[in-house]
Amino acid sequence: MKALVLSGGSGTRLRPFTHTSAKQLVPLANKPVLFHGLESIAAVGITEVGMVVGAADDAVREACGDGSRFGLDITYIVQEQPLGLAHAVLIARNYLGDDDFLMHLGDNFIEDGIADLVNAFRREQGDGRIMVSRVEDPCAFGVAELDAGNRLTGVQEKPAHPRSDLAIVGVYLFTSHIHKAVEVIRPSERGELEITDAIQYLLDLGGDVRCTLTEGFWKDTGTATGMLEANRTVLESLKRRIDGDVDARSQTIGRVVVEEGAHVVDSRIVGPALIGAGTLVSGSYVGPFTSVAENCRIVDSEVEYSILLPEAAVHGVGRIGSSLIGRNAEVSRSSGTPRTHRLLLGDHSRIRIGT
Repeated sequence: MKALVLSGGSGTRLRPFTHTSAKQLVPLANKPVLFHGLESIAAVGITEVGMVVGAADDAVREACGDGSRFGLDITYIVQEQPLGLAHAVLIARNYLGDDDFLMHLGDNFIEDGIADLVNAFRREQGDGRIMVSRVEDPCAFGVAELDAGNRLTGVQEKPAHPRSDLAIVGVYLFTSHIHKAVEVIRPSERGELEITDAIQYLLDLGGDVRCTLTEGFWKDTGTATGMLEANRTVLESLKRRIDGDVDARSQTIGRVVVEEGAHVVDSRIVGPALIGAGTLVSGSYVGPFTSVAENCRIVDSEVEYSILLPEAAVHGVGRIGSSLIGRNAEVSRSSGTPRTHRLLLGDHSRIRIGT
């Protein structure tokens, strides 16, 4: 079995971050969301990975390399334009051959991993297997209809009137039968080859596609809200570890990780929270569900429920919450503006906010 990992796409919902970096490289607990998926793939014994990337996605190539750091062998497949999930399967035909394969969306985080899904497929086979999760608003997702035996009877792509509350999670398993389907379907109204249309084609021909229901946390991290929720979930599993320097005037409460080379001075950190290597926290409060990457500076400020990317700086700010702050971005004090802030800052941004 091979894997096909989709790491292209324009990432419009995470702009301005995705003007300068792939959405799949935004970190959860200081590890790119894409890496979480690759580790899950390696954990189920798959080693051959086709990575679908955009024509200019050098950052993904540089981050993942040949895959050896994950125990994988990665082959890069260029998708010139983001023309849909089924289009990614279409252009990967030569790489996939006639092998069964797992398709994993690089911006999806699945807390419980993919072992149950893959093992069920290996055990029961069929023409395919998808993972589904119950959601409150299925209109924003591909939606699955099941019979009593958990076999798929129909799929809808972002329907106005969904026929179930089962959202299709961004991980799929297929046999080579899917290749005929992606060859014959036509673009949807949004100009993409939809994988849901390909699955429906299999069903219409009597194909056997089954489902695995996940009860665990799953999130499409393609939005700022999704990133923060996934980051919170990963941080909840932290184990306390203080490898950096914490002075006597500071407090670290609960599940706090201070990486080697970090410095905490006259500050209070309440976990779960992660302070990256080389970071300085001085005269500040870092609250729960915050991950601070390497070589950041937080001085005379308060930050909680946020993600700071490498070399970000926060100076003299009363309170920042529910925010993503990009690489080398700087947030500093400015008088005469409100104290409540919600920020989505792209890489190399500069912004001044009120105390």
